Amino acid sequence: MTTGTKPRNETEHERLDRQLMELLQGFRVAITGVQVLFAFLLTVPFAPGFDRVDSVGRKLFYVALFGAALASICFIAPVIQHRLLFQQGAKPVLIRRANFFGIWGAVGLAFSIGASTTLIMKTLVSDPAAVITAAGVGGLAAWVWFVQPMLTRRAINRSDQESVDHQ
Repeated sequence: MTTGTKPRNETEHERLDRQLMELLQGFRVAITGVQVLFAFLLTVPFAPGFDRVDSVGRKLFYVALFGAALASICFIAPVIQHRLLFQQGAKPVLIRRANFFGIWGAVGLAFSIGASTTLIMKTLVSDPAAVITAAGVGGLAAWVWFVQPMLTRRAINRSDQESVDHQ
């Protein structure tokens, strides 16, 4: 049990159900944004002016497209696996996989958002603006999606260990 939390009055089966539903609900929120971004990226090569995008811009586009595809696959995978493994007693496996897919979906989405915004800044403003954008967007995504939660996790684990040591 983590410090500061009250134990839930739920069975193991209820806990697994809750955890899976919480994960799937989070994916429902994330996938909407990913789908909009991916759909937009799929139309970009057919837009007037795409032929003026230089080789660096095209590489940014490919990173953005691949990142959105990866995010889409990862955020959809737990839902499909849940359907295929329904009533097979595989919830613990599904929860572990959904967590793994969620992390990789976030990585893909971070790359896609970063590359997309960098491409736009490079095309509309300048290369230095693109570099600043890439650093800012990449840094923000890394901080709020990965670094901050890992620091919190470490602090919670340290606090839990200290409370066990003092007992």
